[in-house]
Order: sequence, then C-alpha cells, then structure tokens
Amino acid sequence: MEEKQVFDFVIIGSGMGGSAVAHVLKDTGRTILILERGDFLKQERENWDVTEVAEKHRYDADEIWYDGEGRPFNPRIYYNVGGNSKVYGAAALRLREQDFASREHDGGHTVAWPFDYAELSPYYDRAEALIEVHGQFGEDPSEPMRGAFPFPPIEHEAEIDRLAERIGKQGLHPIHLPLAIDQGPKGRCQKGSPCDGFPCMVRAKGDAETRILRPILLRKTANVTLWTKSYVDRLVTDESGRRVLRAIVRRDDKEILVEAGTFILSAGAVNSAALLLRSKSDSHPNGLANSSDQVGRNFMSHNNSVILAIAPWRMNPTRFQKTLAVHDYYNGGSESGRPLGAIQTRGKVMPQMLRNKQKLIFRLFPRMVANRSVDLWVMSEDLAEPENRVTVDDEGRIHLARRETNGEAHRQLLRMARRMMRRAGYPICILDKRGVSAIQHQCGTIRFGNDPATSVLDQWCRTHDVDNLYVIDSSFFPSSGAVNPSLTILAQALRAAEHIAAESLR
Repeated sequence: MEEKQVFDFVIIGSGMGGSAVAHVLKDTGRTILILERGDFLKQERENWDVTEVAEKHRYDADEIWYDGEGRPFNPRIYYNVGGNSKVYGAAALRLREQDFASREHDGGHTVAWPFDYAELSPYYDRAEALIEVHGQFGEDPSEPMRGAFPFPPIEHEAEIDRLAERIGKQGLHPIHLPLAIDQGPKGRCQKGSPCDGFPCMVRAKGDAETRILRPILLRKTANVTLWTKSYVDRLVTDESGRRVLRAIVRRDDKEILVEAGTFILSAGAVNSAALLLRSKSDSHPNGLANSSDQVGRNFMSHNNSVILAIAPWRMNPTRFQKTLAVHDYYNGGSESGRPLGAIQTRGKVMPQMLRNKQKLIFRLFPRMVANRSVDLWVMSEDLAEPENRVTVDDEGRIHLARRETNGEAHRQLLRMARRMMRRAGYPICILDKRGVSAIQHQCGTIRFGNDPATSVLDQWCRTHDVDNLYVIDSSFFPSSGAVNPSLTILAQALRAAEHIAAESLR
C-alpha cells in the first residue's frame, strides 16, 4: 500500500526561491512541506580544501547530462539544502532599471518583464536585509534607484585597492561589489579561506540555508517540515488538468504520494523544467503547464569568461579578492553604444584550480600564475533563444542544447577588460572561457509574462495552465541581465510568496 501525506503547501527545492517562499508562508499557520533531493552539506574541513572541492569535485552532483549533440557532460550543479547558493560567491546585485524593458543588444533584443523595476525595488530592500548584503550606495554609474545598503561595504585589500585607484584614473568607476558575506570587525568570515565556489565552514555566507531556512528550522516552527533525500519524480493533476493533486516522491526507497492545496516548484531552471516535462499526461501531452510550448525553452546562463591578469614582477597576496566591480560598460560601451556587461573580481585562483586546464601555461606553471594574477569574472547577457532548451528523453535523461548568443558583445567586453587591466599595470591577460557545464547562473526555462501564448507563468509565478502550481526560482526570468541572479530570485520569491499567502488566507 502506497504511503500518503497531506499538506497545505508543498515546496520542491530549498534554494533561494524555495527557502524564501517558506520564510513568508510560515506565518500563515498552514502546513508546509519542503522537499529537497539532497541532504545537508556538512560543515567539515573539506569545505575549504581546494583539492577536494576544485579537483575532486567533492560537492558536485554525481550526474550526467547531454548537450545538443547528445554528448555527455558533468554539469556544475549541487543537490543539498540551500541549493547552489551554498557554493555561490555571494555577489548580491540588483538588475538595472533598463533590464526590465525590452532593449536592443548587438546580438538581438530582450523580452520585457511583466512589471518594472519600481515594482520589485521594495522586495530587493527586504532581500538585501535578509541575507545581510554589504555595499556602498552611490558608487555605481549603472545603479538603479535605491537607498543605502543594510551593511557597509567590504573593504578592498591592498592590491585590489591599488587596482581600484588605477582603474579610476582611466575615467572608469570601480565600485565595492555588493556581497552577502558576514565580514567586518565582528564578522564570522575568516579571510584567507576559499569562498567563491566553496561552501562556508563557518556559516559566514548569506546562502539560502544559513540566512533563510536554518532560522526557521532552528525555531522548530510546528507547521514547517523539511524532507531531505526526497526526489520528486512527477506531478499528477486532476482529470481537468487544472489542478495538481499530488507529487510522486521517492524517499528512503519508498514511493510516497504527497498531496497539497498549492505546489511551488523551486528546483532550479533546468530541473524545474525537466520535472514539468516528465509530468506530461493526457491533459498536458507536451508536459505539465506547457500549452505554450515554452517549458524548457529560452535557457540562459550568461556569457562568462575568466581573465587572469598578471604583473610578472609582483606577487598578489590578496586573501579575499572578490570585492571590486566595474559596471561602466553595463548599459553601453560597445561600438554601437549598446550594452556589454559587467566586470568583477572573483575568488582568488589557487594553483590546484589550474592543473587540469587546457592552456599549457596553466598546467606547467600553475603556482607562478596563481601567485601573481588578479582574477576577473567577465559577464555579458545571454539572450533568450527558443532552441537553447532543456528536454527530457524517454529514459528521463536531461538534455541541454545551447548555442552562443550575443557573443560579439562579450568579445568586446573582454577587449575592454584586458585594456583596462593592461593600463592598470597587468600586461599579461590570459583568457579562460567557460563551457557548457558552466550553468551557475541558469535561468529562463519557464518564463513569466502577461501573454499565455508566449509565457508559462503570470507575474506572480503561477502557471497559466494550472491554477495551484507556481514556479519560483530562476526559471521565471524572461531576460538574464548581466548580473548574478540570486538577489533577483530572492526578491521575486518574497513578492510572489506574499501574494500566495494573501490568496491562501482569503
């Protein structure tokens, strides 16, 4: 006999979106079940072991996906409480006001969001307070309208401070990168520990588990339950196809039927799309909530490259490098005057991270390069393209087809970044481009909009086709902007969950 459990709300996924929804709905008094396919990520010394994390991929999901040509690859994805935020670099940036409108790029145009920046601005405020964002108001030439940050900026170390001064002398505007890191005189952060791409052993990072979900669980809120190691195979609707009745969950080698009044899917852009596609039925033959044929389409993940800028005669002793950004080219700067993107320092590259790279200089001289480089993350907008998509084959395997979009803008931004660094005293700039497995900023596969013919969700992230099904993670993005998506996921999750809570109390 199959086991059955009944709740008011079921949240599938415990990343930024799912945790934020739980944070809001807990106050309704309704019963909430959070389903997480992974387990808690342990606090252990290996959290900061570069060999374990960067070479052995200790925390990566043991999973194979397939590209558009059917070739297998290992995606950089994480299944644990808190989702991918457990290893994110904690950059917490708002989309710019212009990102919410349709606008022209060198490689095409974007689709407008169903609301403008002003609608999301107060939720950005709440999101920044929730994960404790540090930043400096008034530095950024592309900064949207806002008030002061909840915490002061994280200070540059000496080498990065000198770099900021030299960049400023070029007429550019280096800023303190907004970060959700508990760093300061009384902060938990231990400088010198790996951070960007690593779990935090001392819980100093503003990830979804530490800042949002853990306080709920520690409070032992009676109406919130978390199941770990719980994989949702599919969602089942009633005969009309307008309501989800249950989720089929595999847990402890058992199949459990979980019923609820409302289902919130927050498994990430790829896995949320895959679950809807796996849940096809007579009522939804192309996949659940997919009458528009948009589920899985329009995958975006930014155009990302790393530049290692080297002054051969000078060591870089910086312990916490990810504190600087340059957004002068965000809204313009291309030969056509169109947007290019963002330049940020990234977590300090270690020798172990370079040993398996293709470039010969990395493999032969990893220590020399790592000890002398200042490392940049260069990010341009990836445009929505219907054939960049997630599909699921008959065996349930995930396929991710991608082709480059807006590539010329990214190449122009790389040229700008190299020129900037050379003028700042770093004559050698080595490029390390990211491949198909670099999906850290995945978004866009279940986008929201006002027209059910061209979108899957409405502005509250409820599916047009199914009345009690919401998708609240990076899937809803109709465009990707050129900043890290975590803060926008969190802000919209707070906004949508507030709406769901109000609806449930009517």
